[in-house]
Amino acid sequence: MSNREITVENLVKSYPGGVTAIDDISFHVNAGDVFGFLGPNGAGKSTTIKILTTLGLPTSGSATVGGYDIISEAGQVRRIAGVALQDIGIDPLMKPLELLTLQAQMFGESRKAAQLRANELLELVDLTEAVDRRVGTYSGGMRRRLDLALALVHDPDILFLDEPTTGLDPASRRDVWTEVRRLNRELGMTIFLTTQYLEEADELADTIAIINKGKLAIQGAPARLKAEMGTESINLAFDDRASAELAADELTDMAERIQIDRSTVRLYRNQAAESIPAVINRLREANNSPISLTLTQPALDDVFLKVTGERLEAEKSAELQPA
Repeated sequence: MSNREITVENLVKSYPGGVTAIDDISFHVNAGDVFGFLGPNGAGKSTTIKILTTLGLPTSGSATVGGYDIISEAGQVRRIAGVALQDIGIDPLMKPLELLTLQAQMFGESRKAAQLRANELLELVDLTEAVDRRVGTYSGGMRRRLDLALALVHDPDILFLDEPTTGLDPASRRDVWTEVRRLNRELGMTIFLTTQYLEEADELADTIAIINKGKLAIQGAPARLKAEMGTESINLAFDDRASAELAADELTDMAERIQIDRSTVRLYRNQAAESIPAVINRLREANNSPISLTLTQPALDDVFLKVTGERLEAEKSAELQPA
């Protein structure tokens, strides 16, 4: 019987040529938790999820999903785990009821039981009004919800979601969030979530782990990780990276920690608001005034920036979009 937990111990995945995608990571996901697995592109997130869902083999180490070993008990893992990967592989010519019925039959249901389950799931993900449309006519958000329904056909104890809202508009993303919360709270489903959106992880996850260059950098509850930053930040935006670096040199003694993110300097210190006049005066004396200044409380973005030295790619891309 599944215990709805995930345990990873000293997991390693290496490829020919000396490339190590996962470098000795260990973590535990409690039953009924939403576990947010974050990291820059290429950090090892998707490789980890493929191994945990038996779609890939580790080089060394071990892992159990629902109490079942991912190698020696791979069949049981597939029985109790649902998976929605980044790429949605859905036949655009089929209709949702056909797809869901076929999926349920592949898990051993009779045709009648499979059709009943398919209708339940269409109602669950709010696609009943589009039941007679071919999937190729669906919007990105509708396809994501259908992909989620396909992952839920066999009523899994554990659900793996690999960047489920990438590419969706804000309204569709919120719809997916609502469904993830419902599955977790009402059904007690353990959810392993990789995402490129810090807001998504902060909103949904009970625990967050950040992987960087194949190594697990930090892990804990979002509130605790933010609290451990301990300080507010003064964010100074400049015209270019060179000006930001000069400003950081000038302000070194005025902050507990300084971080440069492209052309923005972040000064972390307690009671940062009281220091703003002194910071501005120092920069004016150096003839290097910022083009804007903001004051922020510690956020998950600060945690991610601290442990990886960069922002999440999705966050960068969003900033570069025209208004």
